[in-house]
Amino acid sequence: MKATSKSKKRRWLRITGIFFLLLLIGAGAYGYSVYKSLTSAVETMHEPVKREKSEKRTEDVTLEKKDPFSVLMLGVDEREGDKGRSDTLIVLTVNPNNNTVKMLSIPRDTRTEIVGKGKEDKINHAYAYGGVEMAMNTVENFLDIPIDYYIQINMEGFEDIVDAVGGVTVNNDLEFTLDGAYFPVGQLQLNGEKALKFSRMRYEDPRGDYGRQIRQREIIQAVVDSGVSMTSLAKYNEIFTALGNNIKTNLTFDEMIDIQQNYQTAASTIEQMDPLTGQGTKINSVYYILVSDEEQQRVQNELKTQLEIPVGTHTAQAN
Repeated sequence: MKATSKSKKRRWLRITGIFFLLLLIGAGAYGYSVYKSLTSAVETMHEPVKREKSEKRTEDVTLEKKDPFSVLMLGVDEREGDKGRSDTLIVLTVNPNNNTVKMLSIPRDTRTEIVGKGKEDKINHAYAYGGVEMAMNTVENFLDIPIDYYIQINMEGFEDIVDAVGGVTVNNDLEFTLDGAYFPVGQLQLNGEKALKFSRMRYEDPRGDYGRQIRQREIIQAVVDSGVSMTSLAKYNEIFTALGNNIKTNLTFDEMIDIQQNYQTAASTIEQMDPLTGQGTKINSVYYILVSDEEQQRVQNELKTQLEIPVGTHTAQAN
């Protein structure tokens, strides 16, 4: 079971961000028409974050010079009338000098300081309190590394994205039923509605939120696989519209092109970091995961080495 889960992660990790789907399709045979639709979608996706320059960066990242950089991926479950929480938090650190991308998943219940709120809480609450800005600042403070970019995926909107690519095929490793939909073990073909239910199930899974993250990643990978197929190219306008409506990032189109051109080799060697572990406990009847100082330091040192930041340095984060 573990080997299967790790294999799924490695497959998903070969995509350093959902925006690569746009770039891959944009290289298709539809020329100017596709390019125009592509740039329009990227403009819709682009959403700068109002955030002061990170104190953990002495110099700005220059993608043309192939500087190592980091990306925070937020899987946000935003329903109507609810701002939502970032139930999936993944940090990607990209280093073209050693040709690797390292990925770290942060458990949603991790207890840490919410930067800008002046309190400790679950790390996924940072987005609910202060949006992308507070989420980036909080993760940056927790990991003691600069967070350069973000990619926010609206998991609710994945229904539209899945339907736009004509459905997805996934391999399910756990039999379960959710909201009237039955999911047997094995290869499944899912439409948007079922894919959304598949990615949301958590309570019937003995792995808890970890199991849900595996399913969410499989849905993302399946979307990418379907999106780059020749069959889906005929639906490029519908696909771009769905992506533009449900993905936000502070990456510009030019920066995406720089990444596609300068970091391809790094993207071919992606490593899943050892899981961030902690002790589950309840504080005032609320469940948290408490990460020890030693475990936090271990992860920080590995990420700093990947970003070519001297290990042992620490920059305080202002509240």
